[in-house]
Amino acid sequence: MKIRSRCASAALLLPVVLLSGCLFTTRRLPVPKAPTMTQTVSATELVNQVNRRWAALESLNATVDMQASVLKTREGVARDFTSFRGHILMRKPELLRVLGQVPVLGTRMFDLASDGKNFVLLIPSRSKAVKGANELRKKSANRVENLRPGFFFDAMMVRGLEPDDLYSVVSDTETLEDAARKHLFSVPEYILSISRRKPGTQQLTPVRVITFHRDDLLPYQQDLYDADGNLETEVIYSRYADYGSGMYPSVVTIKRPLEEYQLILTVESVKENMTLTDDQFQIKIPDGTQIQNLE
Repeated sequence: MKIRSRCASAALLLPVVLLSGCLFTTRRLPVPKAPTMTQTVSATELVNQVNRRWAALESLNATVDMQASVLKTREGVARDFTSFRGHILMRKPELLRVLGQVPVLGTRMFDLASDGKNFVLLIPSRSKAVKGANELRKKSANRVENLRPGFFFDAMMVRGLEPDDLYSVVSDTETLEDAARKHLFSVPEYILSISRRKPGTQQLTPVRVITFHRDDLLPYQQDLYDADGNLETEVIYSRYADYGSGMYPSVVTIKRPLEEYQLILTVESVKENMTLTDDQFQIKIPDGTQIQNLE
């Protein structure tokens, strides 16, 4: 009761102070710079744009620099691994091949291939291969073993919506700071939230949240959720550039908060809709290689 009385007194006091002519000083607040252009589209138009972009994209061939980190947030420690060259091949519906090269030497560090249902990971330096289903059936105590290549495919390509997906769009404005120039920037955004109805219930479960900047209507962040509604993957797209076949982010940051894992991809080149054959998504396991099967 006393707390409510104090709140009521404070609410009454503010207009009294403003109207009483009390002495005051004026200070300047930083004014965020607004973009030169802000586009306005309806929710339907925004979704149609995502669907058109997804429908037009059949394959992706990218050369990147990869830098991986293990983030031990509770301990306040991050372990950053040496960056390395990577080559990424992707073809719809879910074919994926990722090749990592040993720094300086240029030999294979790892080779990953997936057909969307199963994957093979070859680690030549250890004469070891890991096989498993893309769908995680049983969680391992080793959190890295819980990673499946599907998240990588979803991060590199922003999928279109499924027919049963429900969605909503809200507009917001984010204020960003340019520390070097000591400027604040106002960034108008559209936030597209995609959900699905849990079978047999009225409950909605989140699937994805995509954030668009309204100056160019390109996606700058995508949050992907698991079946239990946990944030599974956070992807940040920055510094879009024209690589000859369209606009693509020059930096893609992929965060996996449940595994405390982060991967930063700096894109050197990217080509869309190249002809990629089935054999380019297959790995030949050398004789004598130790094979580990994951559940």
